[in-house]
Amino acid sequence: MTSVVIIGTGFAGLGTAIRLKKAGIHDFVLLEKDDDIGGTWRDNTYPGCACDVPSVMYSFSFEQNPDWSRTFAGQQEIRDYLERCVDTYGVREHIRYEAEFTGAEWNDDTRRWSVHLADGRVFIGKAVVSGLGALHIPSYPNLPGMEKFQGEAFHSADWNHDYDLTGKRVAVVGTGASAIQFVPQIAKEVDQLHLFQRTPPWIQPKPDHRVPSRVRTIFRRVPLAQKVARAAVYWVLELRSVAVLRNRFLQRISQWATKRHIRKQVHDPKLREVVTPDYSMGCKRILLSNDFYPSLNRANVALHTDGIREITENSVIDDEGCEREVDAIIFGTGFHVTDAFDDLAITGRGGRKLQEAWADGMEAYLGMTVSGFPNLFFLLGPNTGLGHNSVVFMIESQLNHVMQCLEPVVDGEVDLFDVRQSVQDEFNTKVQENLSDAVWSSGGCQSWYLDENGVNRTLWPGFSWTYWAWTRKLDRSDYEIARADGR
Repeated sequence: MTSVVIIGTGFAGLGTAIRLKKAGIHDFVLLEKDDDIGGTWRDNTYPGCACDVPSVMYSFSFEQNPDWSRTFAGQQEIRDYLERCVDTYGVREHIRYEAEFTGAEWNDDTRRWSVHLADGRVFIGKAVVSGLGALHIPSYPNLPGMEKFQGEAFHSADWNHDYDLTGKRVAVVGTGASAIQFVPQIAKEVDQLHLFQRTPPWIQPKPDHRVPSRVRTIFRRVPLAQKVARAAVYWVLELRSVAVLRNRFLQRISQWATKRHIRKQVHDPKLREVVTPDYSMGCKRILLSNDFYPSLNRANVALHTDGIREITENSVIDDEGCEREVDAIIFGTGFHVTDAFDDLAITGRGGRKLQEAWADGMEAYLGMTVSGFPNLFFLLGPNTGLGHNSVVFMIESQLNHVMQCLEPVVDGEVDLFDVRQSVQDEFNTKVQENLSDAVWSSGGCQSWYLDENGVNRTLWPGFSWTYWAWTRKLDRSDYEIARADGR
């Protein structure tokens, strides 16, 4: 038995482990489904993979990295940063690899969680912290005939580096955040690239550049300088949320500037028209790129908007019946987000399943705790994603709250924290009220922010600093608390 079971070794899981170590708590395990750490930044290794949040913000506030090579760090550099965090804080000894989480069951008598793995192992813990995140289960479109395809096919999150794309005819499905990064890279190698777009994204210029060595030296010698730089970037990103997501006048200005970016980079007027969105900016995730639009100007790249009717043994047929022979299909179609927990067997008090609690849509108090599932904490859970700033900031805010619950549980002072249903309901009513007139719900598009009922179960509806204020201090009256002495 252990005190705390942590699921996942991305930013959320590792951040939890580090906070426990800082608090002097060493009785915990991290369960990792793979053979190495890193989460999203381990799995996504496609060409051009990089963060679209400035590096100074995409890191723990307590472990700043003065040596970021670029303003927007690449995949390998972020993964290396996480490896250093693991070693700096002595977390590696707590990790159990090849430990794929399949579900957990609360025991009302012992007040313990039984955490189940795919290989049959079971870990018993007082508390469970889920660091699964939202972007870890690749989503594939349901394309008729896909099972007949004789060529190579893979998702961007499961990139086949053994397959040489040089001189190949390649179909790319999707124009989301991953595709706009890898398309410019592979367009230089392939013979022909057919890019299938369902809905064009809003793409703004990416202010990416190498960080001068003198700046890195200053950050290394004067840590306060990097803290000031981080604070400045944070508030710029916060103000951007007002400009793009709340103020319609400023939103129109942003859209005008972004359309100007399209006009400058896309030469063909007809192509320019089909890559210009017809919905409000911010309704779908705003993307950053300097080389995606120029890649569409290449003679070997063709953009298609008719949709895919069928896949044959060696071709893709669109909705107009046009057939294009391809050697490979690459899916840049994102991840399961609002349904990411559908296949997990999580059972709470009285045998209630998580799927029952979320029958009308996933929701949690502060995006972390669900009534009837005591001592279970979801990091980056429902409505705690961001469209404008760093989710690492959100994770750290959540850990302020989680640690105030975990410490008395680990110490044996308290047996369970179970958020009251009334508190959870009141919180989520406020969240959905704030989301009702936001651009994500009223901007005229369909996005992965919304569940099957069109309800936004993904994003936090306001500034990230307001979420920090919500989570800074635990209000014990929000929870049913059972003490170890029976009170």
